[in-house]
Amino acid sequence: MITKELINPNSIVVIGASNDIEKPGGKILKNIIDGQFTGKLYVSNPKEDEVQGIKSYRNTADLPHVDLAIIAIAAKYIPDTVALLTQQKETKAFIILSAGFSEESHEGKLLEDKVVELINKVNGSLIGPNCVGILTPAHHSIFTLPIPKLDAMGCDFISGSGATACFIMEAGIPKGLTFANVFSVGNSAQMGVEEILQYMDETFDPATSSKIKLLYIENISKPEMLMKHAASLIKKGCKIAAVKAGSSEAGSRAASSHTGALASSDVSVDALFRKAGIVRCYGREDLISVASVFTYPELKGKNIAIITHAGGPAVMLTDALSKGGMNIPHIENAKAEELLTKLFPGSSVANPVDFLATGTAEQLGTIIDYVDNEFDEIDGMVVIFGTPGLFKLFDVYKVLDEKMKKAKKPIYPVLPSILTAKEEVEDFISKGRVNFPDEVTLGTALSKVYHTNKPLLMKACTSHVDEGLIRAIIDTSENGYLSPEAVQGLLDAAGVPRAGEAVVTDKLKAVAAATKLGFPVVMKVVGPVHKSDVGGVVLNVRDITSVEKEFERMIQIKDTTAILIQPMLSGTELFVGANFEDKFGHLVMCGMGGIFIEVLKDVSAGLVPIGKVEATQMVRNLKSYKIIQGVRGQDGINEEMFIEVILAVSTLLSVAPEIKEMDINPLLGKKDKVVAVDARIRIEK
Repeated sequence: MITKELINPNSIVVIGASNDIEKPGGKILKNIIDGQFTGKLYVSNPKEDEVQGIKSYRNTADLPHVDLAIIAIAAKYIPDTVALLTQQKETKAFIILSAGFSEESHEGKLLEDKVVELINKVNGSLIGPNCVGILTPAHHSIFTLPIPKLDAMGCDFISGSGATACFIMEAGIPKGLTFANVFSVGNSAQMGVEEILQYMDETFDPATSSKIKLLYIENISKPEMLMKHAASLIKKGCKIAAVKAGSSEAGSRAASSHTGALASSDVSVDALFRKAGIVRCYGREDLISVASVFTYPELKGKNIAIITHAGGPAVMLTDALSKGGMNIPHIENAKAEELLTKLFPGSSVANPVDFLATGTAEQLGTIIDYVDNEFDEIDGMVVIFGTPGLFKLFDVYKVLDEKMKKAKKPIYPVLPSILTAKEEVEDFISKGRVNFPDEVTLGTALSKVYHTNKPLLMKACTSHVDEGLIRAIIDTSENGYLSPEAVQGLLDAAGVPRAGEAVVTDKLKAVAAATKLGFPVVMKVVGPVHKSDVGGVVLNVRDITSVEKEFERMIQIKDTTAILIQPMLSGTELFVGANFEDKFGHLVMCGMGGIFIEVLKDVSAGLVPIGKVEATQMVRNLKSYKIIQGVRGQDGINEEMFIEVILAVSTLLSVAPEIKEMDINPLLGKKDKVVAVDARIRIEK
């Protein structure tokens, strides 16, 4: 829990404070002093009587009562120090800078656990260990640089890495990005990114709290907490962007289902972020660019006008925006012709609006007014204006700033001459503006922000399934892959349409089943994991003789326990599957089926429970969505029925959380129906 003593302490002690400001204990003390902390500041150093002008307590036991302790001593001494402070000095908040804990060894983990236990006993707060500290308006308890001038409406930034926090601030501050609070959580022994975000949610004040939250996460230990409070903050008007590092995996994990092989912790992170409404970023510049977009008014549509005096950057921005799903509509109307008369000969207003290298500040103002007031097809504009160094740009940037104050549509400034026009750019930023030096980075960030959905959290609804039958099948089944009969029962209970079928163990029953289902039929072995790899699937079996011949061959395939017979159906192969991801819960995935799931890996994923809006997005986010719609005269697939299968699987998983892996593959889709042809379900109680 976060205590008042951590955020706004009346007194602070630095344990291990030093006169050497190149050491953490020395630098953090200097930063607290320079930050003009208004409370009582103490230091403790067994070898000094005075540190940086402040009386030093050689013996920690001699300290007065103190709210917040910042500790920069060797790990092995810290449990005893924390015990003394919590038990004798009423200390309720701790920032432990020291390393040597769980990040290093098992012994270090034991020390860390002891520290957490001591702090929890007094309902205290712990940041760290192995962190750089925190930065709030009340105190600059951080031993690194930069320390930005804090702005209550700047970004709240929570980082799992102290060094990365520094580098991200280094990247953002020169562009004009400001910060409100910075938390470096280090090992997150007691509180991690999730707990800090929870605090920000529970204490959010729309009048005084920052509405931009930036996260750098190396480990999501509490996905549900992160999702809940991120979604809550976004619904309150906040915008959240996050980098989740460690997304790659050295190799595929062993999995016996297609979905299990495709699923990963990173796919789960994607699904979590989409469900919560978090904009996912993949690096420092990406995060800074998205945060910078957040500082501007919300873009209400995806039609962008590019205003430029340089052709090349406009072309690159057009490419970036188009790739990101934004539009740069052609502008051609009477007002556009009127605007053209106010510009130098050779200018273009078709979009990009190019008013040449000789364009003036006055012309820029005129163009912005036309785009803002006369071009209804435009939702926002990007202004690209740099210089080769022939003249100063103060007048241009002054006009740009004034127009940004009054415009109804958002204006995003790309001022690329950060060296040649350094003074002018800094003057522009000093007015509270944020600059985008690179147009492609802006285009990518703007697209990403625009296409990130609002939170999709919902409660599971099971009223439309046979919950009793589902539980009866699960409760009476053994761990492992379920029998075909049990799978059929679960699909029927969940409302997943499926092909007629029969499971047989002798030749006569095979003939009878094939005759009843109607030729041609498909015959599949029951038992082996990947049937097609062992010759365990035969299509277009057209007569009794062929049924007998194939049954005799297939029943001898290793691990085969029975033969599944189904009518031969046609349609486009789809798939819906599910996998249980530790901590995250069930992940439902959909995409093209058959071999395409393995070759193309074109899948969408969502975390259970999934509602109709999210299921629809999952389908429409597929790269192969045009096939579902129908392409080149071919019939499409019934999208509504495909979505209903996704919803049915989500509901099934809500009722039967014991399901660990599930594949419906193929799921045959046509314009009038979607039918499950084959399915496997593995449970683990």
